[in-house]
Amino acid sequence: MNGRLSNATIAKLPAEALVPRYARNSITPGIVHLGVGAFHRAHQAAYVDACLADGESDWGIVGVSLRSPDTRDALKPQDGLYTLAIRDSAGEQLQVIGSIQSLLVAPEDPGAVLAALTDPRTRIVTLTITEKAYLRAADGTLDSAHPDIVHDLANPGSPKTAHGFLAEALTRRHASGTPPFTVLCCDNLPANGATLHRLLIEFAKLRDADLERHVAEEVAFPSSMVDRIVPATTDADRARIADELGVEDAWPVMTEPFRQWVVEDHFPAGRPAWERFGVTMVEDVGPFEDMKLRLLNGAHSGIAYLGLLSGHATVDRAFADPSIRQFVDRLWAEAIPTLPQDAGLDTTAYTAELADRFSNTALAHRTAQIANDGSQKLPQRIVASALARLEAGLIPEHLSLVVAAWIAACAARGGALPEGHFTDPLDAALADLFGRNLPTATLAEAVFDIAGFAMGHPERQRLIEFVATHLVHFKQGGPKLAFAALGIGNEPPRLAE
Repeated sequence: MNGRLSNATIAKLPAEALVPRYARNSITPGIVHLGVGAFHRAHQAAYVDACLADGESDWGIVGVSLRSPDTRDALKPQDGLYTLAIRDSAGEQLQVIGSIQSLLVAPEDPGAVLAALTDPRTRIVTLTITEKAYLRAADGTLDSAHPDIVHDLANPGSPKTAHGFLAEALTRRHASGTPPFTVLCCDNLPANGATLHRLLIEFAKLRDADLERHVAEEVAFPSSMVDRIVPATTDADRARIADELGVEDAWPVMTEPFRQWVVEDHFPAGRPAWERFGVTMVEDVGPFEDMKLRLLNGAHSGIAYLGLLSGHATVDRAFADPSIRQFVDRLWAEAIPTLPQDAGLDTTAYTAELADRFSNTALAHRTAQIANDGSQKLPQRIVASALARLEAGLIPEHLSLVVAAWIAACAARGGALPEGHFTDPLDAALADLFGRNLPTATLAEAVFDIAGFAMGHPERQRLIEFVATHLVHFKQGGPKLAFAALGIGNEPPRLAE
């Protein structure tokens, strides 16, 4: 072993490993990224790395962790370098990514984060902070009573939340005459740019009217759709990659060959030429986003909860289960009619490609990883499609079963599933409900209430009734009975048409 991956050791890597094709010391920062986790390092940072190699030297990334120092601690000794391991059944390609120039940890030094955000060279701020970090109340508005929001309003110079950092940085830039940066949300939220824009306007309104006007009228928030499967890195992954490279990498990232990024092209302060490397720049990302959320992410959630309840630890093993495979085909068949029919979406090719991706045995994407934060993910992945079907006079039998499977999987923790096997922001409230031994229909409605599912929608009660029926089946006979009630298991699987 020749030490740790770094600028000093990169020349020692084997020839088959791809390395940055540019002088890293000539790169200047242009992007600040909030939430520098594995997905960002497999997706946006890889696209930016390609732009830097193409000579666009002013788009280096300053990575910011809003909570944990783990990524900074792993990558700082490596000069921000890390290995991207692109895996499928044919093998593995290792690529060292060099686009992250520096890493900051917000709780340790919020001033340094604000300095990066107010740097005139910073023209884009990207975010992958997960759905729960947007701090929305059950009705989708900003949770102004959240302790971190209260803190940020009282202490604007030392914020904790993305809202607080963005608002204070925009305030300082405006006061100094520095043009605002573009805010590019890359999380799985419906209309993610517009959603973040609305939330930040709500936050700004609580601070002062001038900031509210500035955010509303002068700051760009393009929406985007991101897609790449990124399993959690294991110790075995680290050991294998260290053996292949001949140097230690404390935090490599595992991913699949497939990647997709669709972005609304509205960047007043400029942007990298992402389109040269496969990014689709569009006027309206909505149809692409809906297809991804409802077909990829919706199926992922179904596979995760049904896989956990059926004893499958990874997506490929769950998807190989004939009953789950058949269920996913039917789930797609229910969701596809809820998508825009005039947007030119090729759902047949898309679902066929998803089937190949879910079957990738090299990824070992854990069902428990996907299962996290279901209360934040299911509204856009599943509930929206189910309500659209009910509005159209159609039945959401398979879509509603995913919600029931989430509830059943949450209730199974500490019993059939290990305690803490996956987590949810509503865990305390859910545990209280599960401990009351409520009738199934009452439990289903109570879960909808605390999660804020379909609030105010005229079809809400009908959806609850479908979920309650599935819950009865899960309680009486687990996934086998739930599948049997839908007639699953008696015919070969087929792709949705």
